[in-house]
Amino acid sequence: MADDLRERSAETVFEDHLRLAAAHRFDEDIERNVAPDCVILERRGIFHGREGARELARLLAGELPDAPYVYTSRLVAGRIAFLEWTAEAARTRVRDGADSFVIENGWITAQTIHYTVEPAS
Repeated sequence: MADDLRERSAETVFEDHLRLAAAHRFDEDIERNVAPDCVILERRGIFHGREGARELARLLAGELPDAPYVYTSRLVAGRIAFLEWTAEAARTRVRDGADSFVIENGWITAQTIHYTVEPAS
């Protein structure tokens, strides 16, 4: 099964990541889709590997607890993917989420993340 996951296209990995993230199944997403040596650039710094991805998932879950994600734009070209998203929790929201991905050999190998947390109206 693990070998089959490494044969997936960038688009398949991207869609699997979005499906699991939308369901708040972050641990499963990280194990299936994030490379062990992934590098993630985010406003708070540079995060490495799956532990870095887990830390960012914890931060996001704290900022937007149980918020549904709305994916407003999804683009994939070869090994590069781009996502725009919004989310609204009880007390906070994000209107400007934008992530980019490098996806190789069935893994997300690099990612950039940008979003601004605001009070919900």
